[in-house]
Amino acid sequence: MLNIKNVSIKVANKEILHDLNLKINEGEIHVLMGPNGIGKSSICKTIMKAPGYEVTSGTITYNNQNLQELTTDTIAKLGIMFIMQNPTAVEGVTNAELLRTALSTKNNEHVDIFKFNKEMENICQKINLPKSFIHRNVNEGMSGGERKKNELLHVWMLKPQLLLLDEIDSGLDIDALKVVANSLKEYHDLYNPSIILVTHNPQLLEILKPNYIHIINDKKIAKTGGPELINEIISQGFKTNVMGEKDHHE
Repeated sequence: MLNIKNVSIKVANKEILHDLNLKINEGEIHVLMGPNGIGKSSICKTIMKAPGYEVTSGTITYNNQNLQELTTDTIAKLGIMFIMQNPTAVEGVTNAELLRTALSTKNNEHVDIFKFNKEMENICQKINLPKSFIHRNVNEGMSGGERKKNELLHVWMLKPQLLLLDEIDSGLDIDALKVVANSLKEYHDLYNPSIILVTHNPQLLEILKPNYIHIINDKKIAKTGGPELINEIISQGFKTNVMGEKDHHE
């Protein structure tokens, strides 16, 4: 589904990733780990064509379409969704207004208001979010945990097939983390999306059960393994025994 091939990325004229390779098949969950500032979030931002992230070499394709040739809104319409570590607040636009417009644009058809409202209410109940949030401005005045649940509301309504999750556990207490993780697991079980997950949280990984964990070091993927790799990271850290491995998953 997603093929990042020999990609180098610059931010503010500084190369942060060099000759990086990553292949993700349909339904796979891939975790990106590594020290802070190593470039994990930059991969997600580059896929979505965030301003300031320049691909200097290589290609990023999604279902054989070159994402570098597309605009951010077109990439989103393909079924790719990015949840940032600190989701942006949008003043003057409610969740209902944004999602209704997004669904109408994505599906190129009129949205049935009754079905739309009923689905939103059911999802709010599922993720333990007050129904009043349906008519709240997007992420405005919300705590960190509320913002992450609010973004989950968008996931369930828009049904993306590639999810980019940048430290979705950030700002969550234990109870909220379980709600978010279990909701993502349920979404994955129902719709089989591919997921790129940036996190260092073992509890989140225990629930989501990723297919692959990648450690980023020296501007590329230095080591790839299964879920068992998390135990090695916890006991040894990132600096030990991460070099000399394959730098991509085939």
